[in-house]
Amino acid sequence: MDGRDQTGGDIRRCGLADSEDMLAIINAAAEAYRGVIPPDCWHDPYMSAEDLASELADGVLFSGCLADARLIGVMGMQRRHNVDLIRHAYVRPEWQGHGIGSRLLRHLCHDADRPILIGTWAAADWAIRFYERQGFVRVADRDTAALLRTYWTIAERQVATSVVLASLPLAPGAADRLIARAGF
Repeated sequence: MDGRDQTGGDIRRCGLADSEDMLAIINAAAEAYRGVIPPDCWHDPYMSAEDLASELADGVLFSGCLADARLIGVMGMQRRHNVDLIRHAYVRPEWQGHGIGSRLLRHLCHDADRPILIGTWAAADWAIRFYERQGFVRVADRDTAALLRTYWTIAERQVATSVVLASLPLAPGAADRLIARAGF
């Protein structure tokens, strides 16, 4: 599905042909994490071309927002078992605060028929606030690690320093039931 809003920007699917632009956006926007996330979790560049290719091969489907035919924001969605994950949500720094991230998130979540989970760094309070403004609810700390280990392939250090937000509040025990239905 493609869309247009008041900024005039189109939203379209992105792929390998967009890798250079996607990496430029991701790495420029990820500079906000430098000095905020644990130093041993920072990479320079934050995402390499090989990492992006691996994410695409692993089923992350990226959508991008364009302005004047230029890619200005990207966000991915990945189907994992019985949930959808929002992955790698980044907007060019000069376009942040213009509703691009909100548009991309609404676009990806528009026809959702499964729970949507978002993982982000616990220290990235601006990202957590953004997702909460979009209606996502932070998952209880007691459920976070289990969800991250089930649905993401990330290092234990990242598990220990991340939070999960969900499209719907997860009542006590709901995360365990969701994981149990994941089909392992």
